[in-house]
Amino acid sequence: MTGLAERAGNGARAATLADAVAFSDVLLLATPWPTTKEVLDGLGPLAGKVLIDATNPLLPGLAGLEVGTTVSGAEMVSCWAPGAWVVKAFNTVGSNVMENPSFGGVRPVLFFCGDDAKAKETVGRLAEAIGFDAKDAGPLRQARLLEPFALLWISLALEQGHGREIAFQFLKR
Repeated sequence: MTGLAERAGNGARAATLADAVAFSDVLLLATPWPTTKEVLDGLGPLAGKVLIDATNPLLPGLAGLEVGTTVSGAEMVSCWAPGAWVVKAFNTVGSNVMENPSFGGVRPVLFFCGDDAKAKETVGRLAEAIGFDAKDAGPLRQARLLEPFALLWISLALEQGHGREIAFQFLKR
């Protein structure tokens, strides 16, 4: 873990989950869906933190979503992390695209949603800074659309044979 932090540079360091929560204003949740509640329960108080939810409530074998049209995984995360400002983001592309979002000078879209304007502004700036065309998709309930959109990416990449080096673009006339 320490070697990874050293390679990351820019003052990165390894820490326990408790230390990461205590010393961070912005946290990224990227857990497999079945462990998400348990991980959140073990983090302690998250009140006042921006919690970026990159999870997707996937069924085993990528057979679909565990929740969807009447509640999203992000809305459940918000209930499990009382007081945190949950923003759904970074769930509609693979980790490889997050690591390198450049597509020949074209910035892929990264939608995000949440109920706190300041938290969304923070996440939008972060997404833009690492190379995405960040688009505010509205309130947290919009995660009911972003999570199936993630399943579309997964299906196209893995089941339809397009591979993981794909992303979406937002076009407007």
